[in-house]
Amino acid sequence: MSRPLLLLLCCLLLTACALPPSLPVDTRYQSANHDSRVQYVVVHYTSSDFPRALGHLTQGRVSSHYLIDSDPATIYRLVDENRRAWHAGDSSWQGRTWLNASSIGIELVHPGYRERDGQRHWVPYSQAQIDALTLLLRDILARHQLGPDRVIGHSDVAPQRKLDPGPLFPWRQLAEAGVAIWPEDALRQQALELLQGRLPALGWYQQALAEVGYAVPDDGLWTPATRNVLAAFQMRFRPDDHRGLPDADTAALLAALAPAAREALQQPLQVWLVEPITEQTRMVD
Repeated sequence: MSRPLLLLLCCLLLTACALPPSLPVDTRYQSANHDSRVQYVVVHYTSSDFPRALGHLTQGRVSSHYLIDSDPATIYRLVDENRRAWHAGDSSWQGRTWLNASSIGIELVHPGYRERDGQRHWVPYSQAQIDALTLLLRDILARHQLGPDRVIGHSDVAPQRKLDPGPLFPWRQLAEAGVAIWPEDALRQQALELLQGRLPALGWYQQALAEVGYAVPDDGLWTPATRNVLAAFQMRFRPDDHRGLPDADTAALLAALAPAAREALQQPLQVWLVEPITEQTRMVD
């Protein structure tokens, strides 16, 4: 056999070996024990206009499954739902961490806030954009068989570093549409009656926040980390005052959402704050 012919034969044999063999898979049997890999939907705002946001989310180092413009309210899918998008970063909710792997990210084209006179002035959302978001959330929750409690904000999962979707995001409206949660007013009122003007100890607030889903210290100390988490909760459920200070109204809202925390308020050995915490209260580093 000539040398050129031998080389050709070797190349053909190597090529044949490189081809993957056919792998028949029998799919007649299906397990009943499974659910969607998607466990949460995380809502963000872009803090920029549409062209800049689109550039960041398609050509930058971050990404999101969906982008919803404000005018007109158009829904863009940028990443397929069965792929992981880079939107949540260092995050935690209900004990799960790094939620990129288990969540769908939705970015709303929205400036967030504008700085003026040294203060933040938050910008309202357009109703058309929220209507589009509501329809998208209904579709996602139905397809992945998720409850409204699985819709959360970026500030919920990353309260130490994020503020979006901000205090003007209409969580209550979404709850009324069945795609988010909101504290029951009757449970909130019941908790206020149990409190009788007293404030639970800081450890109670921390445990209640953790029961809702937040990653929060469990040390009973007044620290910047605890205040940031409390502020994130207030920004979502009591946006008129989200300074992160523990008060009776915040405790009642927490009790309405956290059954174990609500039950703890009824215990005779419940520990109460001796003095209210204010802006002047010294934090523990």
